[in-house]
Amino acid sequence: MSEQPLKITVITVCYNSAATIADALQSVADQSWPCVEHIVIDGASTDGTLAVIDRYRDGLVKVVSEPDAGIYDAMNKGLRLATGDLVGFLNADDMLAEPDTLAFIAQAGQTAPQADAVYGDLIYVDKDRPERAFRYWRSEAFKPSRLGFGWMPPHPTLYVRLPVMRALGGFDTGFRIAADYDFVLRLFIRPGRQFVYLPRVLVRMRTGGASNRSLRALFRKSSEDFRAMRRHNTGGLLTLLCKNFRKVGQFFTSSAGGRA
Repeated sequence: MSEQPLKITVITVCYNSAATIADALQSVADQSWPCVEHIVIDGASTDGTLAVIDRYRDGLVKVVSEPDAGIYDAMNKGLRLATGDLVGFLNADDMLAEPDTLAFIAQAGQTAPQADAVYGDLIYVDKDRPERAFRYWRSEAFKPSRLGFGWMPPHPTLYVRLPVMRALGGFDTGFRIAADYDFVLRLFIRPGRQFVYLPRVLVRMRTGGASNRSLRALFRKSSEDFRAMRRHNTGGLLTLLCKNFRKVGQFFTSSAGGRA
């Protein structure tokens, strides 16, 4: 009997994303992996986002459009609907890097069934010209000591086993910007967890997200990052400085060394 293909759930949350969400949805529709569950959680958009989503309805397992309490509340709604073996999030501004991206993730999950999560690299692209990359977030194989130096994998590349995701309780909506970092720390600090790092670009991410669109947002992000660090005993001000300094190097790291 042949092995049952591993099922991947991709959750996209959106609000007034008519200008970009078609790229995100198309990148999932183009995937070569046959077992994909794509769930879209919309926050009752008013700008035509739903009209764009309607063009992709045939490939979507579930679409929910209703008011929510913010992005992490919407992400938790998606988690409650997920049924895949591995679950990840694709922002409405972002794109899977290539048609085989989910195949690489699924195959890694099947090859290492003991692994709790799979993650990889990410490229930041110009919000108006997504073919133009200018920042490369090269992740690394996980070592517990790296958490104290501000390390985290790019959250949009992270695909977690559904039982693990559920056991962690989803995202803490007490955070407005850094609930993904808080979640990553909860996932990675537990001894005995195993992870697979794919040294290739999995996601192309547009600039201009909630955490970097203004100085006020950057300050709030740093404040929430610090709160998450203290909450999980992974560091303090030095860790926060290291986390922010890591971003500088991403502008000087060529993507030529990775595979996209």
